[in-house]
Amino acid sequence: MIISCGEALIDMLPRTSPEGETQYAPVVGGAVFNTAKALGRLGQPSGYFGCLSTDAFGQLLRTALDDAKVSYELCTSSELPTALALVNLDKGSASYSFHFSDTAGLSLEASALPVLSADVEGLHFGGISLVAEPCGSAYEALCIRESSSRLISIDPNIRPSFISDEAVYRARIERMLAHSHIIKVSDEDLDWLCPGQGVEEAVGQWIKTGALLVVVTRGAEGASIYTAKHQSSVPAVLTQVVDTVGAGDTFVAGLWAGLRAEKLLDHQALAGAEVAALEAAVAYAQRAASVSVSRAGADSPWLHEM
Repeated sequence: MIISCGEALIDMLPRTSPEGETQYAPVVGGAVFNTAKALGRLGQPSGYFGCLSTDAFGQLLRTALDDAKVSYELCTSSELPTALALVNLDKGSASYSFHFSDTAGLSLEASALPVLSADVEGLHFGGISLVAEPCGSAYEALCIRESSSRLISIDPNIRPSFISDEAVYRARIERMLAHSHIIKVSDEDLDWLCPGQGVEEAVGQWIKTGALLVVVTRGAEGASIYTAKHQSSVPAVLTQVVDTVGAGDTFVAGLWAGLRAEKLLDHQALAGAEVAALEAAVAYAQRAASVSVSRAGADSPWLHEM
């Protein structure tokens, strides 16, 4: 099982009424939640860990996990409200305004970290849950605690407008990157994380500190693969883009599913992976993401659609 650890929230997606008025539709979301849901839809053993509200939106999140057959038995619950993200779409590209303070997801503390069973093969982290407190410290502690015994993936998914203390956040991400075996970053993330550095220089530092696979996504230009032994690329899947909400989150789910198909879900196998197997895993991730961007919201594909 892969457990995705981080925020769950409600995306308020803009819609136009028949009368031409702007309205907002509530849709389940949150970067890490999206990955957990996408993994389940792809037929993968998937779990979600975070704090879910007892409010109506929290129930909406639980229902979406149930529909995708995602386990959330490790979750804590809170009477605090569910976080919201107001989504702005500009020619399909999404930007976000977060309403996260005093919400259930933010309230998770390190004392609530679970004991994981032997069937947990990997953990995934990322998103805005690594910015806020106390949940950011809790997820960091879980990442570091488990990195020696399970595969760890991270997708920082940088949202600069949400970062209140850049120095603290950068330090946390650097520590977590040093404990991650699979790193997925967009080219925009890479520019923010490693300003003034070339791609190979930045990625090389992560590989030196223990990363076994780094994937840099470049939108329509495809994805680049880096390991200690290989460097390669996989083209994007051409599709009509409706919006990019959840595209990177779906890519991560597809990557985990692709790595499972190639029997690469342990440290030794991933470290020794041949480039063809890595390319196949990334190509599967690209196909999954292409389905997500072809429809509105973080609507990831089901297995039968792949």
